[in-house]
Amino acid sequence: MYTTTSSENNSTNNSMCIKNDEFKYPLYSAVFSIVFVVGLITNVVAIYIFTCSLKLKNETTTYMMNLVVSDLLFVFTLPLRVFYFINRNWPFGSMLCKVSASLFHTNMYGSMLFLTCISVDRFLAIVYPFRSRTLRTKRNAKIVCAAVWVLVLSGSLPTGFKLESTTHENKTNATFCFENFSSNQWKSHLSKVVIFIETVGFFIPLLLNVGCSVMVLQTLRSPQTISRGGKLNKKKILRMIIVHLFIFCFCFIPYNVNLVFYALVRTKTLKGCYVESVVRTIFPIALCIAASNCCFDPIVYYFTSETIQNSIKRKSQTSSKYDVRFSEALPSETSSNLHFSLRSLKTKVFRSESTV
Repeated sequence: MYTTTSSENNSTNNSMCIKNDEFKYPLYSAVFSIVFVVGLITNVVAIYIFTCSLKLKNETTTYMMNLVVSDLLFVFTLPLRVFYFINRNWPFGSMLCKVSASLFHTNMYGSMLFLTCISVDRFLAIVYPFRSRTLRTKRNAKIVCAAVWVLVLSGSLPTGFKLESTTHENKTNATFCFENFSSNQWKSHLSKVVIFIETVGFFIPLLLNVGCSVMVLQTLRSPQTISRGGKLNKKKILRMIIVHLFIFCFCFIPYNVNLVFYALVRTKTLKGCYVESVVRTIFPIALCIAASNCCFDPIVYYFTSETIQNSIKRKSQTSSKYDVRFSEALPSETSSNLHFSLRSLKTKVFRSESTV
């Protein structure tokens, strides 16, 4: 989003710097096309699973559903981006340019925050399973999701909507989009946005994800956890945490680290042709990796949903065995009534019990 054209006016110190980033146009076109197809299919399947297949609806699925919405909002704008980067012209008007530019960062930082919510929720469920029951509710999850949307939109919308010139025309009457922010705009507005989104949207979520994952791994190593949950369940949870953390770091660290240097280059705080060339070269690659997060998020859904479903199966199997043994010890004339009471009690317990 924060890229610039090679024809942009430069200061005297950097007037001799050659900016050769033409490779970004075919790169963006190819990667965004793949991300659109894969991201659309996987996230639509995820919605189907959450709404039709997955029986348990709890706070974890609330976070995942919001993550799906964030991904799909971005995916739906990708055909417009592909068209632009192929034709190098934006005929869709200023409003759609602003919306598309805003939704990229809405998706990326929304994804980071919702993944962080899932990580914190899993941390509370495993490390503090009993004390966190009052916190881990669907109502509280909805409140947290609403707060995330407000936070993300407050950082992404000003970038797209409060800048006066999100598009402009060059000598060939081609209209630019996503790549026309001047150095003055970087100094006056965008540098402050970068500080905000890097702190709230990246650095804090990164610390929370790593911290929660480490504490969960330490908890799972304890003998009490192994005897309580079983070795098979432990392996699946470990795999889920590793995949979650890898996707988070792989997709978001390269872009956000490079964005800091890119902002320093654009505000002329960091000078030098070589540094500028390296930063501008890395930026499109890191942006493509960040955009691919909507393709990797369904992997998190799969592992998390698998853990939930396995938890349901274990509960059902355990409760069925208990029902049989308990009914065998009861007088026949009261068996049906007690069966009904037991099933009612079991339903209430399972509804109130949270899963990882």
